[in-house]
Amino acid sequence: MKPRILYTKPSITELEVRYATDAAANGWGEKCYDYINRFEALFRQHLGAEYAIATSSCTGALHMGMAALGIGPGDEVVLADTNWIATAAPIVHLGAKPIFVDILEDSWCLDPELVEQAITPRTKAILAVHLYGNLCDMDRLLAIGERHDIPVIEDAAEAIGSIYHGKRAGSMGRFGTFSFLGTKTLTTGEGGMFVTNDRDLFEHVLTLSNHGRARGQTKQFWADMVGFKYKMSNIEAAFGCAQMERIDDLINRKREVFSYYRSGFAEFPTIAMNPEDAGTVNGFLRVTEQGETINQKYGNRTLAERNLELVTAATLKTSLVTTPEPEPAWQQVMTDMAETSNRTYRQLVYEHPQFVEYFRHATPIDVIERMRIGSRPPSRRSSTSRSRPSARNHSTRGTTSPPDQS
Repeated sequence: MKPRILYTKPSITELEVRYATDAAANGWGEKCYDYINRFEALFRQHLGAEYAIATSSCTGALHMGMAALGIGPGDEVVLADTNWIATAAPIVHLGAKPIFVDILEDSWCLDPELVEQAITPRTKAILAVHLYGNLCDMDRLLAIGERHDIPVIEDAAEAIGSIYHGKRAGSMGRFGTFSFLGTKTLTTGEGGMFVTNDRDLFEHVLTLSNHGRARGQTKQFWADMVGFKYKMSNIEAAFGCAQMERIDDLINRKREVFSYYRSGFAEFPTIAMNPEDAGTVNGFLRVTEQGETINQKYGNRTLAERNLELVTAATLKTSLVTTPEPEPAWQQVMTDMAETSNRTYRQLVYEHPQFVEYFRHATPIDVIERMRIGSRPPSRRSSTSRSRPSARNHSTRGTTSPPDQS
């Protein structure tokens, strides 16, 4: 088996092990919610929010929150076009339409100007994703939401520890959500958190999270509405309690690691690091290459040395060699080409009604899903398993025509 390079690893101590062991041994019956209640209390205190609900994932928290806001078929939600699919998936599950807009160059977060341009009478929410701990311009987004009477939602999956002018990420919008996947600063293995300062919204989501059974309902098997099952387990919450007791150390350590990289790259002006504007604190989630890519580049000593040489040489060349300014005529030609390409691409992918159908026919999904690519493989297999050829017939792919662009 080839050696693997670990590129993310949570900070686990004896405290996490002790709490999780206690939950496994004693957290049953009347104690089955003890660690969940404690975790929620610790989290809302840290965040400065009124209400918190521990969930099975950040995706589930988004799903319930948007459902509680009444988002459904025919509605639109504006969000950035650079996101993990988990942000857009709940919108689609609810029958609404994600409206993607471009990002700011420095933060990779929503461009407020483009957000306002994208708003229509069907817009029911603005979804602000604090990508990699970088903070959205919440003042402008909240002002846009207020002008148009549209709630702003915060996806703070990667932003625990990030602070915007004295307010923690996830605490400023109508509701916020967090992820506790193993790669996050705070982890429960899997899990998430829904937070809000709106009591009615809190009660609605709390009911949705438990099969639609309202708090205080005395009938054991009575559902007040059709809900979901997005609750966190008591054992996961025990893990989270230990992490919350160490949260300041976890955040500070992440900032120390990032500061080390920022200091090391300071002499290379072409390398841009996560921004930290005046009045903000970035939680600095790690940004990495795909695990498989790292393994291919650095799993072998000879290849690793060669790749490091290439990276160093490219950085030095870009930083030290003066590149002549292009002639104005050529610069204009390149600008026109870029704008035309971007416009044509967006018209095809986002606006052509036949594109999705064409993509499904032209893309060998059943082949791709068996390939061991991506940091989150679609299925888990043992290291000894082998891919089997598919029985499907792909003979029609060679004759599939792209959608008419005339």
